[in-house]
Amino acid sequence: MEQNVTKIQLDDKEIILIGTAHVSKKSAEEVKEVIESEQPDTVCVELDEQRYQSIMESNQWKEMDIFKVIKEKKATLLLMNLVISSFQKRVAKQFGIKPGQEMIQGIESAKETGAELVLADRNIQVTFARIWGNVGFWGKTQLLMQIVGSIFSKDDISEEELEKLKSKDMLNSMLNEFTEHFPKLKKPLIDERDQYLAQKIKEAPGEKIVAVVGAAHVPGITNEIQKDHNLAQLTKVPPKSKVPKIIGWTIPLLIVSVILYTFLANPAAGIQQTISWVLWNGSFSALGAAIAFAHPLAILTAFVAAPITSLNPLLAAGWFAGLVQAIIRRPNVADFEGLSEDVYSLKGFWNNKVTRILLVIVMANLGSSLGTFIGGADVVRLFFENL
Repeated sequence: MEQNVTKIQLDDKEIILIGTAHVSKKSAEEVKEVIESEQPDTVCVELDEQRYQSIMESNQWKEMDIFKVIKEKKATLLLMNLVISSFQKRVAKQFGIKPGQEMIQGIESAKETGAELVLADRNIQVTFARIWGNVGFWGKTQLLMQIVGSIFSKDDISEEELEKLKSKDMLNSMLNEFTEHFPKLKKPLIDERDQYLAQKIKEAPGEKIVAVVGAAHVPGITNEIQKDHNLAQLTKVPPKSKVPKIIGWTIPLLIVSVILYTFLANPAAGIQQTISWVLWNGSFSALGAAIAFAHPLAILTAFVAAPITSLNPLLAAGWFAGLVQAIIRRPNVADFEGLSEDVYSLKGFWNNKVTRILLVIVMANLGSSLGTFIGGADVVRLFFENL
């Protein structure tokens, strides 16, 4: 156990870091033993308010309004949260333990010993927002595919490999290959969270603090806790770049202008351009919805909406396809109740009506984006051919 516990003396405070694996029964036992023996004033856990509620309120999914999620444009974020938690839950289920058991144990032991509980991690939505701002469109696409691919790997994890997870952050272990291609992601994913955790732990009340964190964060926290960090700066969501918005409006205006000019010069070629735009854009969006096993009407909606929504950056074909899917295949209580179990597997993701809707939205949008580039290129090609 000693190799997983790091003690730091900081002025008049004694800080005890417990490095854990997020799906290890042994880690939970170590957390209980250390807190009971040390009797700290405060217990810090590597959770934010959102993940704390997720752990403590098992019925939260029953209260989700899927239509509100779509209207607030949070489908992709919710899907990413679900698939990330599914990896942890699948591994935990393999070893017969609850996901996040070491955090639950930290919370319970804090109550039993009368210690104050501090949620020390940064909001996961802030982390995603700061990651999202460091990659372009194709980077976002790769990131989403990397997460899904890593999580749906069906390979079982051995006890030995489980212990090795202690040297990695759960999120980082899934994005390891991706961060090699995008080194900038290490800063918001690991470095900034080390700084945030270190500052929250250092500011925790009392003279003796026990912090339950993923083992991957221990070296960084040990180093960063000696410095002062601005929490407001670390939780600041970067302003959206104006470049995507400019490009988002420029491409549609360019395409519309090219088609209109061609119509005036050569109506037959203009009709050909319009057909090309509709077919490429609509077909790829419909294909994305079909891959998500959307209802035929949702697939048709994606086909019809994509050529139009691609000309307006404020709209997205996936939202319309998702709304139609939600209306026709409206999730019932059983779908929300089964959500925590269904995210264990790829089959569960596709079978559950809630996650099916999210997949329809994401896949239809990805297809529409691809169709925009291909269709737009074909419109330009036809323009030059008919000059």
